[in-house]
Amino acid sequence: MVTITRTTKETDITLGFELNGSGKAEVNSGIGFLDHMLVLFAGHGLFDLTLAARGDLHIDEHHTVEDVGICLGRAIAQALGDRSGIVRTAHSYMPMDEALGFVAIDLSGRPYCVFEAAWHTPRMGGLGTDLVGHFFESVAVHGAMNLHARILYGRNDHHQCEALFKAFGRALDAATRQDPRRQGVPSTKGTLTV
Repeated sequence: MVTITRTTKETDITLGFELNGSGKAEVNSGIGFLDHMLVLFAGHGLFDLTLAARGDLHIDEHHTVEDVGICLGRAIAQALGDRSGIVRTAHSYMPMDEALGFVAIDLSGRPYCVFEAAWHTPRMGGLGTDLVGHFFESVAVHGAMNLHARILYGRNDHHQCEALFKAFGRALDAATRQDPRRQGVPSTKGTLTV
């Protein structure tokens, strides 16, 4: 299991991540809705995830959400090592009742995030809807991945967000699998920039 720690004047975070896990998650960010989404991500990706985070929630949840995303991205990057032999790219469509989410990733070593969602409310429990996209951006940048996340349609923000986190877990699981036909890194350049 990869362990990432991040301590600033705004947050104190310890995150553990096992790429080849069984979907177990023990998370406490202080933000119940974020914890719920991370449990779904781990469960659908079959990753093991532990998280203990303390943040300046008396201000708002921004720093905690951002720093948890940074730590998760760093953990993914570290767990992948030189990315030799992986499938590299994958996508997942995930329905959740009336909502449909889509995530496509390329573990290229080149960080970029495109996020498209139309939210209907400003908050989901203790999580501002504007921070969902910021979380995915933080993961993409620090995980050195190209990540496209999109809500295709939906009426309920909880369902829409749940569809995205489940789709992310499934896409990441598929992209990180070893391809037995692959020798070395999956790039015609012969290298992945990490």
